[in-house]
Amino acid sequence: MHKISMITGLVAAGLTAPAVALALIGNEARVPINLPELQPDRYVHTAPTVDDLMADESVHPELRKVILKGRDIFMNTQQYRGTYVFNDMTCASCHTGEGGMNWGGPVWPAATTLPNYRPKNDHVNSLEERIAGCFSYSMNGISPEYGSDDMLALVAYHQWLAKGAPVYEHQIAGRGFNNLGTQIPEDVDYHRGEQVYQENCAVCHGANGEGKRQNGQVVFPAVWGDNSYNWGAGIARIFTAASFIHMNMPLGKPGSLSEQEAWDVAVYINSHERPQDPRYTGDVRETREKYLGFHRHSYYGLEKNGVLLGDHENTGEKPFLKPEILRSRTFTADE
Repeated sequence: MHKISMITGLVAAGLTAPAVALALIGNEARVPINLPELQPDRYVHTAPTVDDLMADESVHPELRKVILKGRDIFMNTQQYRGTYVFNDMTCASCHTGEGGMNWGGPVWPAATTLPNYRPKNDHVNSLEERIAGCFSYSMNGISPEYGSDDMLALVAYHQWLAKGAPVYEHQIAGRGFNNLGTQIPEDVDYHRGEQVYQENCAVCHGANGEGKRQNGQVVFPAVWGDNSYNWGAGIARIFTAASFIHMNMPLGKPGSLSEQEAWDVAVYINSHERPQDPRYTGDVRETREKYLGFHRHSYYGLEKNGVLLGDHENTGEKPFLKPEILRSRTFTADE
């Protein structure tokens, strides 16, 4: 109960989720942090900080303003609730450490490896499109328009975090969320995952996955239901959720759950309903098959606990299914 009362007190005091994390780290230094070593044969990047930005005299003041605007959108995305975002998520919900932390889903590699082919939408994506995908799936919304001031600011923030990193270097240490592999172990257990969730996750994300609010403001996001990520979000894949949880959760104690616990709780969380995949064709089994390269790693279109997951037209708070900004692209080689 000590941890629960401490988090409750910090939230009541108005601390944000990152501030709560720092407080917990300081209070629970005795908890072992078991993050893996960064791969020695891969490029290791240290993303610059806000202090670095403010101290860098080579950055024009107007550019500094744009980068800071991008950081504000990234960290405080809920200010655009009902415009760009229709659930409880922010960019920083999935990309920890302000988007620059190794093993926390750093976003700067998107600035150094794009444009590139992306299997999820089967064409070559720009950095703006990659950002648009995060808004459309993880935040169950619609991104700022391509070329708009807000999109420019987000792109500038991504590129600032990538300062000094080589372009098109793909062997990057601490990147993404697949460090546990992509194959769901045969011995995963929903009921063990439920126990792990109630003991480690419910204090922040609610006993029923509803998240936590203070004075009407989201402090910790919902992890299932209408206010969570939709079925097309990357973290709806079991392996992505398991790796994210293992490397970043519980808050302030990354790596403290075993790999088995991370797999079990990922299965538990992603066996619950959430808003429809924006790519929905009108038939959940057809949609699963059409995007099987993605959904082979999720439970979308499968029956779990007597429910055919994703068999609905519910889009959560969002008053549309697929944002028009998600588009396809093909190139025909010149004869």
